[in-house]
Amino acid sequence: MTVDVEDYFQVSAFEDHISRNNWDNMPVRVDLNTNRILDLFAKHNTKATFFTLGWVAKRYPELVKRICDEGHELASHGTSHRRATQQSRQEFRQDIEDAKKLLEDLSGHEVKGYRAPSYSIGKANLWAHEEVEAAGYLYSSSVYPVHHDLYGFPEAPRHIFRCREQLFEIPITTLPVGKHNVPVGGGGYFRLYPYKFSKWAFSSINENEKRPAIFYFHPWEIDPDQPRQKGAGFKSTFRHYLNLSRMEKRITRLLEDFNWGRMDDIYLADTSHL
Repeated sequence: MTVDVEDYFQVSAFEDHISRNNWDNMPVRVDLNTNRILDLFAKHNTKATFFTLGWVAKRYPELVKRICDEGHELASHGTSHRRATQQSRQEFRQDIEDAKKLLEDLSGHEVKGYRAPSYSIGKANLWAHEEVEAAGYLYSSSVYPVHHDLYGFPEAPRHIFRCREQLFEIPITTLPVGKHNVPVGGGGYFRLYPYKFSKWAFSSINENEKRPAIFYFHPWEIDPDQPRQKGAGFKSTFRHYLNLSRMEKRITRLLEDFNWGRMDDIYLADTSHL
């Protein structure tokens, strides 16, 4: 179970509509919504990994403290939610190093995991894995083995693999259908699909492939009352606002129907065979 801790105005879908220079002037809701998620996890005795944006951690250190105090894994989502594909190698290096140091200084815990904004490590920028390894992370969860207009690395393995000598990549969950991988890991796809399909997909991966599945979502996805952005394109608004009012209930059903845990506990416990 994973949460990408970022706010509604920081998503890639709105990056051409909301300037980064205006972030500090936006009504912030990530603190409230992440605390709601922590309450939900506590109620269902679920531990998760929180890929936390440095921008958020710097402004809400008490949120970082609660994540760790309640037994969840604190991981990195970079500093400023710039996609790896939008940064030079030097800029990317600085971004992930700064994020790791900030999170570790605030929490007092080692940060093992990194997730690139919008799963932006793919075939064209595999150098990013070299930088993630050099920064001291033990795993990345930055590859989505699908076709998509903003991200995607369909040729990548579907399950955990060693991408560098000291680094593992843990791709977002997909279900093979014919020659293609169907994205089932969470986010907008989970809001789009009927819940029964998502439940069947996770069960199929667990039972038929004998593999764990990754689920991801964002705090803004349980917040139908967030400020609406006017003037954004149809595709962006459709992706962002679809079925927000149903999301929290669907996540609750997932917590009841499956057993979930932290990324490091599930994937790093035994990697000797990889």
